[in-house]
Amino acid sequence: MAELYTKQAEQYAEGRPCYPPEMFDFIASKTPCHDLAWDVGTGSGQAARSLAGIFKNVIATDTSSKQLSFAPRLPNVRYQHTPPTMSSAELECNVAPQSSIDVVTVGQALHWFDLPNFYEQVKWVLKKPHGVIATWCYTLPQVNESVDALFQPFHYVSVDPHWDAAHKFIFDMYRTIDFPFEPVDGADHTGPFQFVTERLMDLDDYFTYFRSRSAYQIAREKGVEHLTNDVIEKFKNAWTEDGLDKKVVKFPIYLRIGKVGNL
Repeated sequence: MAELYTKQAEQYAEGRPCYPPEMFDFIASKTPCHDLAWDVGTGSGQAARSLAGIFKNVIATDTSSKQLSFAPRLPNVRYQHTPPTMSSAELECNVAPQSSIDVVTVGQALHWFDLPNFYEQVKWVLKKPHGVIATWCYTLPQVNESVDALFQPFHYVSVDPHWDAAHKFIFDMYRTIDFPFEPVDGADHTGPFQFVTERLMDLDDYFTYFRSRSAYQIAREKGVEHLTNDVIEKFKNAWTEDGLDKKVVKFPIYLRIGKVGNL
């Protein structure tokens, strides 16, 4: 999947939403120390930027060097290109020593991972027993009744056949994805906890987001163009119906969060 997102790295950086501060405040409230965070599958650094305002240092890794090239450069964030799988020695060299990380975060990427292998790495690097892993996905954008009424059937009929099977976890709001961790303090379950992020977008921004999605790239490689002239015209009519060029677009977010405990 790294190669897939490499082809649309610029659209991803421009089109994807950032995440709400209250979600990071919630995550930080469950971590006793705020020394070191590891953002896995950081892409173009949407989560790393927010973590940098809370944690002393952030390690942000991705298997796509092209995606990392679009990430914001910050003094307390170290971006690291990593292979899809790492040995313990590589993990210590590329990321951090054993039991040294306060929180591991994964935004909109966990469904791509080799979960058994990844979770072993998480348990190796997190501090015991209160080290936290937080992972989230966001689902379909919500604009208004007219645009959403057009987007929903278009998404489920035209786009759905081109999603990778891993996307079933997003459609299920990460409820069924394997997550073998203990509830954090103050919670009796690991989620999903719901948040929402908002972004002011015009129609071009909306289309840029659409083109950043993996299903769009998969379809194009098969010779299928989702955004035909006819589809674009329909979206233009729906978008301009209220006379507003820019609109607040909402993305529902679903967070799973847990602590490593005593292994």
